[in-house]
Amino acid sequence: MSNAPLMPKATAVWLVENTSLTFDQIADFCKLHPLEVKGIADGEVAAGIRGHDPITSGQLTREEIARGEADAACRLTLSVSKVKVPEVKRQRGPRYTPLSRRQDRPNAILWLVRNHPELKDAQIMRLAGTTKTTLKAIRERTHWNWAGLTPMDPVSLGLCSQIDLDFEVNRAAKDRPAAPEEHGQMLVPAQVTTSARPEPVTTEDVFGKSAPAPAVEEEHFDADRVFRKLKDIDRGD
Repeated sequence: MSNAPLMPKATAVWLVENTSLTFDQIADFCKLHPLEVKGIADGEVAAGIRGHDPITSGQLTREEIARGEADAACRLTLSVSKVKVPEVKRQRGPRYTPLSRRQDRPNAILWLVRNHPELKDAQIMRLAGTTKTTLKAIRERTHWNWAGLTPMDPVSLGLCSQIDLDFEVNRAAKDRPAAPEEHGQMLVPAQVTTSARPEPVTTEDVFGKSAPAPAVEEEHFDADRVFRKLKDIDRGD
């Protein structure tokens, strides 16, 4: 299927007014609905649109129009322009920010600086569409409205998309150097903590062995001495 001509409605207006092509032929060439072309002919559609001559713009030849007028079943073919227009490359620069959102740009910069310190200046400038001077002033707290700034998510402000923010954050995370390993106390391996241990049987297995109690010397019992003492009591000594 061929592409539609430039300004298809304006082209359809010109073809309706200047040719005897059928509505179906014009609709097929301009990629419109036949009822829409009929509405153009009745003045109900495209009112006020000035017709565009496809012959002057090199999109259609007089011979092609004559061939279509002679055969209603014929479908018009869009002419290929011989002039190649060079592609206009968009210059890289700050992201365009709507006027209604420009006053919120410092708030978005402050949010990015606080919540994503890993982002580089160039990344923040791309996301918020700001300049290096403004970014530096906010980092150094010398911005003219520093006291009135409130951190706000640039995605919710419409300054960038969530995809752009995630892309820059992931890129910054990859560029960040690996953190040095901490040589603190290591966890005990699971093999040690889950190793089989014998079940305790005695209290010594649970609490450990205690120091032995000091030995007490037993007093020798002298029966003869006791009986002599009893006899002396009976005699009244």
